Amino acid sequence: MNTPTYEPPAEPDRTPQPNAILAEPATPAACARDYADAAPIRATIDKQATR
Repeated sequence: MNTPTYEPPAEPDRTPQPNAILAEPATPAACARDYADAAPIRATIDKQATR
């Protein structure tokens, strides 16, 4: 009688990955750029909040 074999799923890669947020220093210019880049996101949130 053939017994079926079970292959467990592969383990996910849990090695630490570089973090782009921590790699860049928090300068006023970087914060201002992030704030300006997020304007469309804030507009979408405001639009959804008024529903």
